[in-house]
Amino acid sequence: MLPPSAAFSHLTAAGLHGWWLPQLPDGLPVLVDQAEHDHRTRLPGIRVTRTAGPVPSTDVDGLRVATAEQTLLACSRDLALLDVIVLVDAALRAGCSVDAVLDACRPGRRGVVVLRQALALADPRSESPWETVLRVMHVLLGAQVVPQHVVRDDSGVFVARGDLWLTGTTTLHEYDGAVHREPGRHTADLRRARALTAAGWTRRGYTVADLRDRPVGVARDVDAALGREHDPARVRPWLTLLAGSTFTPSGRARLTRRLRPR
Repeated sequence: MLPPSAAFSHLTAAGLHGWWLPQLPDGLPVLVDQAEHDHRTRLPGIRVTRTAGPVPSTDVDGLRVATAEQTLLACSRDLALLDVIVLVDAALRAGCSVDAVLDACRPGRRGVVVLRQALALADPRSESPWETVLRVMHVLLGAQVVPQHVVRDDSGVFVARGDLWLTGTTTLHEYDGAVHREPGRHTADLRRARALTAAGWTRRGYTVADLRDRPVGVARDVDAALGREHDPARVRPWLTLLAGSTFTPSGRARLTRRLRPR
């Protein structure tokens, strides 16, 4: 049992809120915030962060859970920027307001700088963590994109809704997860691709390996779509952002060390 001043927080709270999560390592502890005036809770597998007073909380299925904005702030203390962007996208999509997050970003609080940066790059139209990753990558490559763009043919008939439209082009870039390899989905994807081609559009799909291990190829496609000369150096900001995140083995190892039970 947690004392009255304690609440599930950080990544534990993010999961309880029903948000999608970045690519977390196995074995992370349950994360709890607890007011420093209460005797510290010491239970196996629980990591307690002491706070000046009870953290703002809400009831989630009978559990005391840090509010959405408090959860984001707690995560921003330990996670890399790309991970926090994924969480902010999920929180906004679930109904958390930008104003509520900004209200939590009071000067001097740990995590505020990262959370503000993430908020500036967030978009609630994202529908999965890897769609968020794909969008942020394109932004860092200097491409203006619109998520969940609706494509119509010359008669105004709906053709498809795409993950990312490269603004000013007839090109869609999309994340292709494992579900796209299922037989029924694959057949539907082929039919959709033919319809896009008939409407004069180009559709390119990217896997986890493309975004994580072969970013220069994605950058080349972006440059071609935008009609600009290819410059492999454009991937450097993306590689820097990716390196510290949980979407890499080193980033997951870093997070494991930071959140070790104490």
